[in-house]
Amino acid sequence: MSSGIDKEQLDAVLGSLREFAHHELTDEKLRQWDKEDIIPIDVVRQMCDQNALGIQMLFVASEFGGMGGSTFDVYRTCEAMARIDLGLATAVLATFLGSDPIVVGGTPEQKMRWLSRIANDGALVAYGATEPSAGSDLGAMKSTATRVEENGQVVGYKLNGSKQWISNGGVADFTTILAMAPGGPTWFVVEKDTPGFAAGKPEEKHGIRLSNTSALTLDDVYVEKERLIGGVEGQGLIQAQAVFGYTRVMVASFGLGVGWAALDRAIPYSVERIQGGGPLSEKQGYTHKLIIPWITRLEAGRAYIEHAAELIDAAQGLHGQYNTEGAIAKYLSTEAGNSACEAAIQALGGYGYTHEYMVEKYKRDVRITTIYEGTSEIMEMTISRDRWQLHMKTRGQHYVEMGKKLDRLHVESPKVGANIVALAFRALAEILERVRVHRLTRNQHVLFRLGELIAHAEGAWALSQRASNAEAGRLNEKADQRFKPETLARIARVYAREAALKVGTDGLRWVAGSGGVQPGEMAAFEKAMGLQAIFEAQAGALEDMDRIADAVYSRVPST
Repeated sequence: MSSGIDKEQLDAVLGSLREFAHHELTDEKLRQWDKEDIIPIDVVRQMCDQNALGIQMLFVASEFGGMGGSTFDVYRTCEAMARIDLGLATAVLATFLGSDPIVVGGTPEQKMRWLSRIANDGALVAYGATEPSAGSDLGAMKSTATRVEENGQVVGYKLNGSKQWISNGGVADFTTILAMAPGGPTWFVVEKDTPGFAAGKPEEKHGIRLSNTSALTLDDVYVEKERLIGGVEGQGLIQAQAVFGYTRVMVASFGLGVGWAALDRAIPYSVERIQGGGPLSEKQGYTHKLIIPWITRLEAGRAYIEHAAELIDAAQGLHGQYNTEGAIAKYLSTEAGNSACEAAIQALGGYGYTHEYMVEKYKRDVRITTIYEGTSEIMEMTISRDRWQLHMKTRGQHYVEMGKKLDRLHVESPKVGANIVALAFRALAEILERVRVHRLTRNQHVLFRLGELIAHAEGAWALSQRASNAEAGRLNEKADQRFKPETLARIARVYAREAALKVGTDGLRWVAGSGGVQPGEMAAFEKAMGLQAIFEAQAGALEDMDRIADAVYSRVPST
């Protein structure tokens, strides 16, 4: 990706989006479309019309008529879109997911031909990868691409097969289709009116009802050889995997946006709702269960999104080397967003369970973020496998060294909880080594749980680093700055304690539960993990939560 647009341009994009939503996407309209299961395609077209909102321009490189937004710009914009409506945001995401094989693998002529259509004409695109029996396992697809030859030369292909759960499937102007060619998995571009290419009726979904999701069928669909992306067979999986880091950052931003949209409904409600002689906002039983924990988890997700986005942008291209970072960002942010929406329903009580107050819609919408673009379980497996390889490659020193870096960060910024995150990393290193010695990765559940623990520990690291950067005035100028540095430091400390406790206690649970602790070894294992220090680090948690609540409700200055 490029370095993107400047801060003033990004602010203008976000401002235009808010203004468009204010006039065209009121709560009343969104609720009505959701209730009637209507896909407001005219609105989607307006969002992608450069004479109206033109949001698609941000996602397309400048040489093809777009603005050339960076991954960081895209994160901020995806979060803002999801705050408005995740179904409409998904329609926009689908176009750029669908165009990714072209961005990564297309010839210069192919990029100019199709990416300029997105920028200039607002063309909608679909990503035709998932199949009914293969799910996320692209290697198990059954769709085929048979060569068509004339005079011994390949002139085109006939595509056959079916695709399932395709966002924009029934409304896209063209679709990128992954099929098995003689040379291996290969992407093709298929126009919507091509004979033999058909979309099924829209799926009746739990949420994101404002987006189109349809099955696709291909019955001897003929495409010219110029529609083979990249011009060489067999590059399809490489092209798909090259963008996972980027696209998962986009979905992570969706989870973050919807989660905050829900909390931003619950917070003002708690100021107005009087119970037991005072507003709910002044009661710890409300704020410390239903508001503050989800703020800390969402901001951990944000910190890791920004970390991943900056890595991808620094790489100057979508090379796939940051797929694990994208997976961590997605896992933390979508799980936090899902839980934050659930908490918001509880926070509003009976009102939260009704359509009028929007949070129940947020909850139905956000649920898909833990499923599409790779389920949370696939994220756990991706994370654990990659970091397990790092543990082995470094002879168990990867997280030990990370702990040392956090010790140095603590000296520089003693208020951001880096010393607590260091405890989490040292415990994690001990857990991974115990897993290695006893070969516990033969238990799939252990591998999944390691992915969860690693994600939380690295999220705590990213949040502590972000808090330190805020304190020193080093945040990316385009970063969200909702919280002042002192409050962000407290948020980082609260999450650091939670992550360290989870690593220590859950790590012990699953190592012991899978036979990794022999009789008489428990005390030594707890000592090696530093479990006592993790328990002691919980001191001060309630005071930090009190002060975060003060800042959220503007009860005291948070300078």
